[in-house]
Amino acid sequence: MRLSIVAVGRLKDGPERELYLKYAKRIDEAGRGVALGPLTLSELPEARQASANQRRADEAARLVTASESADFAVLLDEGGKTFGSEAFARLLAQRRDEGRRAMAFLIGGPDGHGDSARQRANFVLSLGPMTLPHGLARIVLAEQLYRSATILSGHPYHRA
Repeated sequence: MRLSIVAVGRLKDGPERELYLKYAKRIDEAGRGVALGPLTLSELPEARQASANQRRADEAARLVTASESADFAVLLDEGGKTFGSEAFARLLAQRRDEGRRAMAFLIGGPDGHGDSARQRANFVLSLGPMTLPHGLARIVLAEQLYRSATILSGHPYHRA
């Protein structure tokens, strides 16, 4: 099952981008044996409209368009469901085993998600109750996707 992160905003060159790329590469390698990956990243520019509602609507429409090829969409939102790493790995395996070809993870802009992105979502996920900068959320998500691949393959990276 192909994995993609579709996010509003761009990771700057430097340590954040390097760390994201490190985990994306690891997913591509570790995920082959468990039919997860590759992981791609689509970065969308932040909207520039005057009101937060307009920005959310514009960004949501572009998130929906950019994730059209995925047959399962996960919206990241602080109000979503939280998982431990092993349960998250099981969620991925279940979607893969039911025949999903591609899963997209949608990360909105600073104003949150608009209605069309929420309607697009098959599932709403929270990385935890703390607020994370969106760039750091991408890195945490990429690491957890890599960890899921290692859990599913029995690799010793995950020591629960």
